[in-house]
Amino acid sequence: MEIALAAVSGRWTTLVLRELMHGPRSFTALRGAFPALGAKVLSDRLRELAERGLLVREEQRGFPVRTRYRLTARGTALRPLLVELYRTGSALTAPPRA
Repeated sequence: MEIALAAVSGRWTTLVLRELMHGPRSFTALRGAFPALGAKVLSDRLRELAERGLLVREEQRGFPVRTRYRLTARGTALRPLLVELYRTGSALTAPPRA
């Protein structure tokens, strides 16, 4: 359990993973999804996720060179964990029943 939680640790990490669950995204698209997230923090998260083997960075030919990020099989395998974290968080933040 600790290994799975460590894979998604870090501020913004779960949200970046959630966005990539919908398919490959460019850096600009990810920035647009999170206006409050600074470019440096996003770059750091993407680098960390790549180092963990959860996503890959792909450069597309052309000018300017376009970069996109997509989940690996390991990254996609985190979907059930992320769904359950969302469900648990929603239940914990809901008002208590009388």
